Amino acid sequence: MAEEEAATVKEPLDLIKLSLDERIYVKMRGEREIRGKLHAYDQHLNMILGDVEETITTVEIDDETYEKIIKDCD
Repeated sequence: MAEEEAATVKEPLDLIKLSLDERIYVKMRGEREIRGKLHAYDQHLNMILGDVEETITTVEIDDETYEKIIKDCD
């Protein structure tokens, strides 16, 4: 019964607590994405991640054809 109560989500930060030592996905401003293993966090949502992969997506418009060109940079 105690394990069941510990695994329930009552507050928003409880979901993050359940994600400790798991790989998480963080979508940031500026079309940036980070994936990594969550080691620790605080009440301000500062996070310590390990084995991190960062992806930056840029969208450019071709001057001649006006088509969108999407580029991913890891």
